[in-house]
Amino acid sequence: MAATSLSPVITSQALKDLTNQTLPKTNDSSPTGSLKDCRNLTELRKLHCQIAKQGLIHRPSTVAKLISTCTALGTFESLVYAKNILNQFRYDNQNDGTLFMYNSLIRGYSSIGLGKEAIRVYLEMLSLGISPDKYTFPYLLSACTKISATAEGFQVHGSVIKMGFQGDMFILNSLIHFYADCGEIVMGQKVFDEMIDRNVVSWTSLICGYARSGLAKEAVELFFEMVEEGTRPNSVTMVCVISACAKLRDLELGERVRGYISSLGVKVNTLMVNSLVDMYMKCGAFDTAKRLFDECEQKNLVVCNTIMSNYVHSGMVREALFILEEMLRQRLVPDRVSILSTISVSAQLGSIFLGKCCHAYVLRNGLEGWDSISNALIDMYMKCGKQEVAFAVFHRMANKTVVSWNSVMAGYIRNGDLSSAWEVFNNMPESDLVSWNTIISALVQESMFEQAIELFRTMQNKGIKADRVTMVSIASACGYLGALHLAKWIHAYIKMNKIPCDIRLSTALVDMFARCGDPSTAMKIFNNIENRDVSAWTAAIGAMAMEGNGNQAIELFNKMLRQGVKPDGVVFVGLLTACSHGGLVEQGRDIFKSMTSVHKISPQIVHYGCMVDLLGRAGFLEEALDLIKLMPMEPNDVIWGSLLAACRMHRNIDMAGYATERMKELASDRTGIQVLLSNTYASAGKWTDVAKVRRQLKEKGARKVPGSSSIEVNGQIHEFTSGDESHPEMMHIAAMLDEMHCRVEAAGHAPDLSNVLLNVDEEEKEYVLSRHSEKLAIAFGLISTDQGTSIRVVKNLRICSDCHSFAKLVSKTYNREIIVRDNNRFHFFQRGFCSCNDYW
Repeated sequence: MAATSLSPVITSQALKDLTNQTLPKTNDSSPTGSLKDCRNLTELRKLHCQIAKQGLIHRPSTVAKLISTCTALGTFESLVYAKNILNQFRYDNQNDGTLFMYNSLIRGYSSIGLGKEAIRVYLEMLSLGISPDKYTFPYLLSACTKISATAEGFQVHGSVIKMGFQGDMFILNSLIHFYADCGEIVMGQKVFDEMIDRNVVSWTSLICGYARSGLAKEAVELFFEMVEEGTRPNSVTMVCVISACAKLRDLELGERVRGYISSLGVKVNTLMVNSLVDMYMKCGAFDTAKRLFDECEQKNLVVCNTIMSNYVHSGMVREALFILEEMLRQRLVPDRVSILSTISVSAQLGSIFLGKCCHAYVLRNGLEGWDSISNALIDMYMKCGKQEVAFAVFHRMANKTVVSWNSVMAGYIRNGDLSSAWEVFNNMPESDLVSWNTIISALVQESMFEQAIELFRTMQNKGIKADRVTMVSIASACGYLGALHLAKWIHAYIKMNKIPCDIRLSTALVDMFARCGDPSTAMKIFNNIENRDVSAWTAAIGAMAMEGNGNQAIELFNKMLRQGVKPDGVVFVGLLTACSHGGLVEQGRDIFKSMTSVHKISPQIVHYGCMVDLLGRAGFLEEALDLIKLMPMEPNDVIWGSLLAACRMHRNIDMAGYATERMKELASDRTGIQVLLSNTYASAGKWTDVAKVRRQLKEKGARKVPGSSSIEVNGQIHEFTSGDESHPEMMHIAAMLDEMHCRVEAAGHAPDLSNVLLNVDEEEKEYVLSRHSEKLAIAFGLISTDQGTSIRVVKNLRICSDCHSFAKLVSKTYNREIIVRDNNRFHFFQRGFCSCNDYW
């Protein structure tokens, strides 16, 4: 890098050393003496002509000065001119040129990033028999660094050793910088370790290398080691180590590093202020960052962009706009980075006016050629609901990258247009992991779980390796499907592919296993999570709620509080649900009261719904109704539906009628509520009322959702619908059902005919009851699996009381564990008992 850049290697002293390299003295008069005053190539050409007229062009010293001056101008044209001068000198004088001439050219090409040309000059020099010296290698290594020519750099290192320059500190520093910048940090460390003497450049090169290689912690540790050994850091060192602290998001460490700036007397410059502002922003210390920004006397565009982009990434869009206003007041012209942040602000605010202003600025200033700008505009228009404009921007893009396609697809998904998103995904010329993650996540959000799993399998067949984001979506889909076999495969896949399990993925796995009826594995994963946040605790409490273990859920909640994790409204939903499933009425009341009195969380309608469900299940119907009347918000149809379900359970027809009237006032058209009312009347034998409700449903074109149950056997899902006998194995299933009924009746089971909601005779009711979907699934499980294998059934509706008592006796009679997941919770049947303790 050039001396004015952040490179710790090519310093002004190095330039001075090269300039003062042994150069033949000359008595040249004004033309050569004036070379140092040349400001551009035109002036240099004029002096070149004068030198040629005076016959001085054949002197090596004069040619060396000409070449040195050309390279100092630092343009491509001036370097081409310098190479032509050298070629002409060699042709006219039958001379190969001097080492100084070649070193000057290598330095010049390297300084403007033309690494290949610098290497070609070096090879030409070697072919002529001119041996490099200690001034050649630093600039040659700089050229290799800038074009990431790792193989060539290794060869240069070999030449350094062969020629005995391995003790030269300047060359070794260049090697460290080369290796660190090319990602060969181990080699850089090796060179550093073998150095007898080190200076600040040696340490800084390695520190910056570690920071750039993503080893921020190692970079900071190396900095402290450097200080302990008595080497004083410079501003470049401090910028690198502060940036490493920003990557670590470690404010305490950043403050400690900042303390060295004043204590070691390091001069603070704009680059350092920029790094400090970035570090404080990334560590969440926004006030400190803003104070530093305000105290900065010479605010440049870089500092403004840094604080503005960090505000945007943190969602503090109003604050970002204030920075933009200050930029404009100070007459700083927004660049590409500035406008990207501003477009993001307009997207987050949903401000189409600001977005259009940004778009106009982009067009006026010719920034539309940047892919990142166009992608940001697409995202902004999509978020503002202007799909047609977003697509117009997309169509006008000359270079549609995969990011562009992803932006369009994500925009459609955000606006609820999954079909268009799917079309975009299928038409993409190329896709990346983000593309697959986006569409899989969308399918999960739309409850298309099986399609999401199938797409994941397709992704695997195409050789695309999943990451944490993928697996969070897949774990969620698997959890909703309740497929334990698939859940175990997913867990094994994550381990086999060494996908890092951060807290989000670990929480998703806890939830997945809980929903798949394996709470023990869920809790094992939970117990291995470090630094659990409230979401992780919520997932664990939810696992206990689904199992019906209310006491364990409460114990987890208390442990969470002891560890200093602040609860939110979501965790209370899980906790109250656990109390409801476990029949823990008194504990539920206390927890509900503590929301406001202890934790200062105002209960929302979902919490009231949990309490109505808790009280209703336990038979406290009057208390549940009183709670509804005291709610600070209007009860919705879900609240009244919970009360209605409790009325059916406890056969309170009068209160059921009251709840129904309240729901009519809400003009609720939910089919499920009407079906629940019909079932309540049917349970009480009020068939006239049943007929009336069902007629109303028919007039609306609604139909009752039939009960269905699914079971996974040998990786294949088998689904059964109540009363449906179309399964290929139905003959064997029917035989097993007959056997099961005989054996459970002998064990004392009496059919609960109140669960048959049809006005038919008792014999017909018994038959209908025997063909409930969960019984069909259990029978199929018994004939299709080995003795001792657990039978896992997933039902779309709540399990009825008859099937519940039936499953208990089947588990005892056949010595099988039967796990039924209904639309409310899990039931673990073993040896004639259920995990819900018959409180279902």
